[in-house]
Amino acid sequence: MKLDPIQINSSIFREYDIRGIAGRDLSPALAERIGYAYASLLRDRSGRPLQGQSVSVGRDCRLTSDAYAEALIRALVSCGLRVLDLGVCPTPLTYFSIFNQSLDGGIMVTGSHNPADYNGFKISLGQSTLHGADIQELRRRVEESTRPEPAHGLVEAFDVIPRYQDHLVGSARPLRRLRIAIDAGNGTASTVAPALFSRLGAEVHELYCSLDGRFPNHHPDPTVPANLADLVRLVREVRADFGVAFDGDSDRIGLVDESGKIIFGDELMVLLSRDVLKDRPGATIISEVKSSNRLYDDIAKRGGKPIMWKTGHSLIKSKMKETGAALAGEMSGHIFFADRYFGFDDAIYAALRVFEIASAHSGRISDLLADLPRSVSTPEIRIDCEEEKKFALVSQAKAILSPGRKVTDIDGIRVDFGDGWGLIRASNTQPVLVLRFEAGDAPRLEEIRSLFLDALAVAAKAVGHPPIQVDAGGGH
Repeated sequence: MKLDPIQINSSIFREYDIRGIAGRDLSPALAERIGYAYASLLRDRSGRPLQGQSVSVGRDCRLTSDAYAEALIRALVSCGLRVLDLGVCPTPLTYFSIFNQSLDGGIMVTGSHNPADYNGFKISLGQSTLHGADIQELRRRVEESTRPEPAHGLVEAFDVIPRYQDHLVGSARPLRRLRIAIDAGNGTASTVAPALFSRLGAEVHELYCSLDGRFPNHHPDPTVPANLADLVRLVREVRADFGVAFDGDSDRIGLVDESGKIIFGDELMVLLSRDVLKDRPGATIISEVKSSNRLYDDIAKRGGKPIMWKTGHSLIKSKMKETGAALAGEMSGHIFFADRYFGFDDAIYAALRVFEIASAHSGRISDLLADLPRSVSTPEIRIDCEEEKKFALVSQAKAILSPGRKVTDIDGIRVDFGDGWGLIRASNTQPVLVLRFEAGDAPRLEEIRSLFLDALAVAAKAVGHPPIQVDAGGGH
C-alpha cells in the first residue's frame, strides 16, 4: 500500500541503530513509517502473517520519546501486530521482554547515551538486534513509502519491571550487605536499579535517581570521567564498597571502586572474565578494539579464548552468537553475559554480577585488580569531526600509519608497537573520532600519541577537514 513520501535524513540509519536529533531528523511521522517498514520486514523475514505475531515497545524518558513510541505503536497495531507497551523502562528490559515472553521482536525508543536533544530506535527481529545491511534494508523500506495492508492488531500495557526484578533476584548468588552508590543520571535505571539492589540486600545511596529527560545534572554517559565526578564524591562520602553509574537507557555501566577510582571498561572486563572463567574454563570472551592488551593477555593467561572485535552492541551480540562466547564487553560499558543470562547488553545485570563478585571477596574491590601489570593509558579521547568526513579521515590516517607496522583494521586502525598501541576509529553513533593509547610508561605513551595526532593532522588536511583539536589531557 503506497503512502505519501516524507523527507528523510538517510544518515540517521547507522551501523547498529537509528539515531538523530529530535525535531530535525526525527518526528512522529517518521516513527510511524519506521513502524510500517519494521512490520513489513518482520513479515518477510518470518514468512508468517503479522496477525498472530507479538512485539514489545519500550521508551526512555526523553521529552520526545512518548510521542515517537505512540506513533510507532499505532503503525504496528494497524498492521495486525500484538504490541506489548512497556512504557518507560531501560533498553535491557525491552530485550528481556523478548526472551521472557517469547516475542517475535521488539523496538526501544531511545537516544541512549547521546545528549538530551537526540532520540532514536534500537530494533530487534526475533532475539537479534538489527545492524549493518539490515538497518539499510529498513531504511530502503521507509524511503519506499509503502506499508503492509491494514489489519486489526492490539496493544496491551505490560509491566515488565517486576518480572525482570524477580528474574534477577531469583538468579543471584549469595550476597553480603554491601554499601552501594547508584547514579542513574536521571535516566531509565531510576525505574529499576535502586529498588532492585535494595531488594537484594544492599544499602543503597541514590544519586540522580529520578526520571528527567533533560538530564539536568550531567550528560548521561558513564564512560566520560567528568560525568562520574558526583558519584566519586558520593562513594567517598558514604564509604561505599563501590559505585555504579548508568547511561540514559541503562545499557552502559560505569564502575567506581571504594576509593573513588574509576574502573574503566576493559578493567571491568578483567574483573568479570576472571569470575566467568572460574566456572567455565576455556570460555571464549570478546572485547573490542579500544580495550587494553592487559585484558586479552589476562584472559589467555587464565585459559580463556580472547577475541578482539568491532565496537558496537549489535556487532558484539552477533559475534557472541557466532562464537558461543560466554561474556563480551566494550570500553563503553556495554557488557554482555551469555553465562547465566541471555547474551544481550544489560548494565543493571552487569552491576549485579559485580555485586556478586564483591560479596564473595572479603577485601576491597580494588584488591581484585591489584595484580594487573602496570601500564599507562588514556581514556577514550573523543574529537569532534564532521559527520560526512569522519570515515574518510580515518581511512587517510590508516594509509599514513600502516606501512611496516602491525595493524588491526577490523574497526578503524589499531597499531601495536610491542610496547604499546594506538587506535583511531570513527564513532558509529556520533560525529566524533575516538582515540585511545596505551604504553608501559608515560614518555612512550606520549610518543605514540604524538605519532597518531601528527597523522591525523595530515589526514584532516587531505580530506578538507578543519584542523583537529585535541585536549592536552594525559592518561590514567
